[in-house]
Amino acid sequence: MTDRTALVVVDMQNSFLHPDGENFYPAAPEVIAPIRALIEAAAASDTTIVHVCDRHREGFDDLEQIRLPVHCVTGGFNAEFYDGFGPQGRPREITITKRRYSAFFATELALFLHEQGISRVLLCGVKTNVCVRATATDAFANGYEVVLVREATNSNRAHLAEASLEDVDRYIGKVVDLKTALGMLG
Repeated sequence: MTDRTALVVVDMQNSFLHPDGENFYPAAPEVIAPIRALIEAAAASDTTIVHVCDRHREGFDDLEQIRLPVHCVTGGFNAEFYDGFGPQGRPREITITKRRYSAFFATELALFLHEQGISRVLLCGVKTNVCVRATATDAFANGYEVVLVREATNSNRAHLAEASLEDVDRYIGKVVDLKTALGMLG
């Protein structure tokens, strides 16, 4: 298998990024510019771009609701991609919808990446200590080389984000700066 990379963009949705979003936190917008730069570099280099979104069905039980309030209900403002994110008609981009923290759990992501000959996932998005970390862990468990971009992820709990970055770098993959990640896409 050739060394092919996919950019996996996690949960860039109104819920987290829009000031009126139900899960908005003040640091969230700091990832917007770095992630836009990653998406532009990926598109320019014909890299597969996976836009992951967290969406839940209205009126149905969902296991996440044991730990979290109802959020990102399909069809609602919060579940939609934030302005400029999600598929924009670029070549080689898809959407994966998830109902759990990990973009791999009970989705077709691993199958899709395998079919494309992908060996490395470059991860970014929100929140570092929840969905990004769960996705990184499952990417590793599925045999992918995991690279997490430091400036392109954060959390409303900075100490947990830092601990997650340390754990990812130590046990799961590597954490790189934005310049290094852009070089991987160029």
